[in-house]
Amino acid sequence: MSPITIRQGSLDFLKRLARNNNRDWFNKNKDKYLEARDNLIAFADALLFEMNKHDRIETLSGKDSLYRIYKDVRFSKDKTPYNTHWSAAFKRATQKLRGGYYFKIKPGGSGLAGGFWGPGPQDLKRIRQDIDINYHDWRKMLNGKKLVTAFGGIFGEQVGSAPRGYTRDHPAIDLLRYKQFLLRREFTDAEVCSRRFLYEVNDSFKQMRPFLNYMSEVLTTDANGESLI
Repeated sequence: MSPITIRQGSLDFLKRLARNNNRDWFNKNKDKYLEARDNLIAFADALLFEMNKHDRIETLSGKDSLYRIYKDVRFSKDKTPYNTHWSAAFKRATQKLRGGYYFKIKPGGSGLAGGFWGPGPQDLKRIRQDIDINYHDWRKMLNGKKLVTAFGGIFGEQVGSAPRGYTRDHPAIDLLRYKQFLLRREFTDAEVCSRRFLYEVNDSFKQMRPFLNYMSEVLTTDANGESLI
């Protein structure tokens, strides 16, 4: 059976939308939008099926995973009404499996990411507590050959200086400064439309698992290793 692919037409629709980001054009091309959206839903469904072979995903369907193309412009300076990319997110299931997966399809700017977008205050405190105590383990994990080859390293927003309770000369201050803990990979348009893309995305998400599982263990236990759930 041939894998579900991202069609060139789904990218072409986004290119045209970027040049005509207004309601009149969108309404006149609603059929093209629906074709492209159905293609992305089918791709997300196929990806969800593959991911559930190696992880437990709470998101029930490709349709549920897909973000709306309609923008909320109430608090934005950019008042164009539509996003010019497709994106979807998958959440891991159960309280013990933390973290999530995300992909974006945009002409010239496609990619995927996974990890922890916005840890709450208590989660961030617990993560930093573990970094403080076990930073050698963190460095070993983040410097692993497979993770570095696939993603280069972690990225995310950081505080400008040392977070409260830590000194600037802490041996892991570079890690303690993070407020987000993410892995990412970028793709060309040719890669996005290839027959291998579904498997490349799935394999990339699978390669994130040691990182996500380590973080899940941290966030579901206290400093003594006792379960919090």
